[in-house]
Amino acid sequence: MSTIDLNADLGESWGRWTLGDDEAMLGLVTSANVACGFHAGDPSTLRVTTTGAAGAEVVVGAQVSYPDLRGFGRRFLDIEPDALTDDVLYQIGGLEALCRAAGTRVRYVKPHGALYNATRTHTAQARAVVRAVRAYDPSLPVLGLPGSELLAEAERAGLRAVGEFFVDRGYTGAGGLVPRGEPGALLDDPAEAAERLVRMVGTGTVRAVDGSDVAVRAESACLHGDSSGAVATARRVRDELARAGITVTPFV
Repeated sequence: MSTIDLNADLGESWGRWTLGDDEAMLGLVTSANVACGFHAGDPSTLRVTTTGAAGAEVVVGAQVSYPDLRGFGRRFLDIEPDALTDDVLYQIGGLEALCRAAGTRVRYVKPHGALYNATRTHTAQARAVVRAVRAYDPSLPVLGLPGSELLAEAERAGLRAVGEFFVDRGYTGAGGLVPRGEPGALLDDPAEAAERLVRMVGTGTVRAVDGSDVAVRAESACLHGDSSGAVATARRVRDELARAGITVTPFV
């Protein structure tokens, strides 16, 4: 593999509360996972973010979430599948309106936080997300963790399933993400994060926290826009990818 997409979670500010440097990140990534108001992102923030993405020619994806502003979408909610499908549809449609006003459109869908983690193994919730995407626009790819129920359900539904690698998160030996709060969950060294990504692109593996090598098949790599040093990490990643002869380009 000689190409990779770089994505970041953006549009996560709310009112007078600012999270991350969206403007700087839009100059470094090729895809933006834009919040849809359920875990973060008020309408004015999202309009600014989608307008910025359009101006930077960055692809916009809808980052759908549980309705959990207080918990930033990082708490599992046992939502009935039909209701979850409706929640996801509502979020995609809302972001699409802001995209159209900005001269762009939603090009893919990615769950956020606890919903992302749940759809790794929770078949009913994975299927609910996929049903929403298929009902809205079956041409939209679904971005998720390789080996997850989400991507398996997307493929079964005839959708394009896109594997994702996390540049700044630790991996378990089973191929999942180390839960936040546990040792090794977050990587804050830009050089280490960049080296891991270059290695993943070249070998299709990542070193897990237990020392084992885990196979990863990914077309896109995520940089969390809300993490400390996100911009510095993104710049180091771009530099190291260029040195390795790897082209950064959208997956869609």
